[in-house]
Amino acid sequence: MTTKDKRFPLTLSSVVEKSAKAERAGPASRKVATPQTATQNAAQNVVRGRTNESPSPMTARTPPPAPIAPRSTTLVSDAVRGAMVARVAKQGVKDAKVLAALDAVPRHLFVEPALASQAYIDASLPIGHHQTISQPYIVARMIEVMRANGNGGVLDKVLEIGTGCGYQAAVLSLVAKEVYSIERIKPLHELAKSNLRPLRIANIRLQYGDGMLGLPQAAPFDGIILAAAGLEVPQALLEQLSIGGRLVAPVGGRHQVLQLIERIGKFEWTNTTLEDCHFVPLRPGVV
Repeated sequence: MTTKDKRFPLTLSSVVEKSAKAERAGPASRKVATPQTATQNAAQNVVRGRTNESPSPMTARTPPPAPIAPRSTTLVSDAVRGAMVARVAKQGVKDAKVLAALDAVPRHLFVEPALASQAYIDASLPIGHHQTISQPYIVARMIEVMRANGNGGVLDKVLEIGTGCGYQAAVLSLVAKEVYSIERIKPLHELAKSNLRPLRIANIRLQYGDGMLGLPQAAPFDGIILAAAGLEVPQALLEQLSIGGRLVAPVGGRHQVLQLIERIGKFEWTNTTLEDCHFVPLRPGVV
């Protein structure tokens, strides 16, 4: 796994401050639509509570300013993201490395500006083309399950089916050495590239193609995650999983469940149902 400096040569605060400056350049009377009380209270409480916390090893943010300094958009985003991670942990995600990765990635940079104020609520959000960015909990849950393999959580190479806006790929990049991600919708493939470019993440390989076929030229993978639900997991993906590797996918039609599939032999896989979930449908081909 590459080091933080190679992964994020720009601090997340420097990236976010650009958007903050752009907002300040707009009309002074413009108000951002937020879940006002909840968001503000979460930001204030987390900023107070973080004073005595040790910095996360996966987080590339600068420390908060002195209390007397006015709070910037960057700090508010930083604080609300911390509140989001705390909620995810309360929902049962225990993997410290996954939580640190979730804390390090600025989710608001992966949604439309009009939805940026909702980026840290625990909900999926539209990203266009009838697709969504998955809720933070399910992103963390799927990655946590994938990491709980027989190799002590080591993920040399993972495959994501359904890049979408690129958010989950960014989180995966902090827990795996190499991340391959396939998107079948060309405009979303381009959107993900645009969203990820400012973060300069060196270990993500984006592919435009049919995710149901996987990526045999890069297989086998220690972990595979599907961000769309099919009636069953394509056989091609099962065969691209390394022995001991784990695949996590939503399966079903109107009623969907999260499934864990682990390859235990050349021609043998185990299947475990985890919990109910809701994803966009898995489709073949490219558009």
